[in-house]
Amino acid sequence: MPLHHLSEFLRTGVRAMPPRNTTEKHRASTPLELMFDLVAVIAIAAAAAELHHAVAHAHYAEGISKFVLAFFAIWWSWMNFSWFASAYDNDDVLFRLLTMLVMAGSLTMAAGIKPFFQGGQLMLIVIGFVIMRIGMVLFWLRAARHHPELKRTTLTYAGGIFLVQLYWVGLLLQQPLSATWLLTLFALGAVLELAVPALAERRGITPWHRHHMIERYGLLNIIVLGETLLASSIAISNLTTDQAPTLALLQIPLLAMVLLFCLWWLYFSREEHLKQQTLAMALTWGYGHLIIYAAGAAVGAGIAVNIDLVLGSASLTATAATCAVTLPISAYVLGLWLVRDRFIFSGRGKYLLVLFALLIPLAGFFSGLAAATALLVLCVMLRSSHACCSNGQPKL
Repeated sequence: MPLHHLSEFLRTGVRAMPPRNTTEKHRASTPLELMFDLVAVIAIAAAAAELHHAVAHAHYAEGISKFVLAFFAIWWSWMNFSWFASAYDNDDVLFRLLTMLVMAGSLTMAAGIKPFFQGGQLMLIVIGFVIMRIGMVLFWLRAARHHPELKRTTLTYAGGIFLVQLYWVGLLLQQPLSATWLLTLFALGAVLELAVPALAERRGITPWHRHHMIERYGLLNIIVLGETLLASSIAISNLTTDQAPTLALLQIPLLAMVLLFCLWWLYFSREEHLKQQTLAMALTWGYGHLIIYAAGAAVGAGIAVNIDLVLGSASLTATAATCAVTLPISAYVLGLWLVRDRFIFSGRGKYLLVLFALLIPLAGFFSGLAAATALLVLCVMLRSSHACCSNGQPKL
């Protein structure tokens, strides 16, 4: 391409990036955001698959700790881009190119998940994460130029993110570390990452769009719950093997589908998320979803573990396999209470999800996965009934 054509392309393709209108009607996810979600699918599937294999071979502590570490990195990069795009997306050439840079980092990180789980190698995960975060630094520097009213906020974002990346590079250079030191230093780095938006937004709230963010978070939750669908399809495929299907293998896809729809039903209730557009609510709701997303992906891994147990390829007890499903369900339900139900209900019904978060693992431990599934169905029914009564509507 001749240089003058390239110059003309950039001149016409790069536009100003003013803040978006926070009350814009019919705001929806863009095709570029949906493409970004596709990259997140790959990374989440890789982390869930490794958790499945670790738990199936009774490597509980190692598998869960590495899953939490990897999932935090996946979720954090997705979350930061989504909130930024909600406030400043102008869909010009430069925005698309920077998004491609962030996506390239996410793919690099996804490629590093298996080496991390199997050999403790952090190289690709850290490199991919730093690439994504440097992309966000460039995004925030651009926002500082085009939104001078929030220059202190945007520059705090850019500077804070850059400094934390120096920490991650330093952590990489210290490898290999013992598991204890790795988890401790990772936790410190995660706290530093979480602190950047909390500090930056106190200098001025970025113009994110409430309904847009509710949609973005709902879409990622559907992606996460897709891990349960994948595990169900694996169970169904095993029914077509030469081996005669057992009753246990027959019931796993059925239970998985019921669990999936219950988790979906609880999340996508008629009551809206993020009822107030305040910093405190945004941080609680935005950060609290880490529990929901990680737990949702872990449910799929737990279903896969139960399939392995029935097929004789797992090295754990039936009780442990059940707990691999019920404990993530409990965390998912508790996460929903944390980010939504405690803000919208009053009276005893306010703690309905907390009660079932405690009862479901107990039912699974003493009576099996079918009993835990039945209890989750009851949870959906009671919560829906309470929501109707709380809104002054008659029971159906």
